[in-house]
Amino acid sequence: MNNNSKEKKYTLVILLLMSFGYSACIYASAVENNSNKELTKKTLVIGKVSDNPKKHYRYLKPMVDYIVENMKDLGIEEGKVLMARDNRQMISYLKQGKVDWVTETPFSAVIFQEKANAKIILRKWKKGVAKYHTVFFARKESKIDSLTDLKGKVIAFEDPGSSTAFYIPAAELIDHGLSLTKLSSVRESAPNNQVGYVFSGEEINTSVWVYKNLVSAGVFNNIDWQRDDQLPKKFRAEFKIFHKTKSFPRATELVSSHLEDIYVNRLKSLLLNAHNDPGAAKALWSYQRTKKFDAFDAKGLEALEEAKRIGKIVNRELN
Repeated sequence: MNNNSKEKKYTLVILLLMSFGYSACIYASAVENNSNKELTKKTLVIGKVSDNPKKHYRYLKPMVDYIVENMKDLGIEEGKVLMARDNRQMISYLKQGKVDWVTETPFSAVIFQEKANAKIILRKWKKGVAKYHTVFFARKESKIDSLTDLKGKVIAFEDPGSSTAFYIPAAELIDHGLSLTKLSSVRESAPNNQVGYVFSGEEINTSVWVYKNLVSAGVFNNIDWQRDDQLPKKFRAEFKIFHKTKSFPRATELVSSHLEDIYVNRLKSLLLNAHNDPGAAKALWSYQRTKKFDAFDAKGLEALEEAKRIGKIVNRELN
């Protein structure tokens, strides 16, 4: 091969390498630009279903502000709170991407998962507790010692949205083959072959109604059972627990399907490590005295599936 041919060959190789390098630079620049486009989100919105927005704003805002402070490198500049009046409105917010992050009971969480494609990411140790269960109680002198003894009797639930004081106990009664009928007031009697139920509106009302024999039984979660403001010691001394349910996660954190993975991953990391960060102490306390967050284990995932089943049973049978 003569010198001219060699020079032409080397020139061609150099041109090809230069062309490849130029293409690689274009590709790298495109990737960088795409990455920058993904980081255009400026505001993180936390949501909650609430009939008391002022109260819930006070515990949500410090937490979202803490997270935003640790997401500034991702372009997040502001944290906002958006309340929904009910689950239907929250589902709409999640579908539209108006809410990024929600804290809720497992029963609402599985509804948002099914109806809005939301993703349950962590368990919340609300008020220092990872899980709780429902207790059925009656006066000690009553002849009620099991769920079947409630036939022809009246039980007090708290309200139609309560997990441990409506959904779980109602499903437990249905699972034991009992039929439930809603009564207009505590003055109304239950049919002989059914369990009548009324809503007390508050735990303390349930306590008083059972104590005064206005209803035959009531339900609480095991945490409220120990609270003197919900169940005075004088009352508790006169009551007996005659049935307990299985345990369920105390609370959950979930995110909208519209929230990109880069933000979801950072949010999870911050929440999982918040209990080790002294700077998060105030936010955790405001956030319903949260002890920490953790991932769902196998039993926790089973409990979420059970919550989904319970929700469907109660909605089908009673709503």
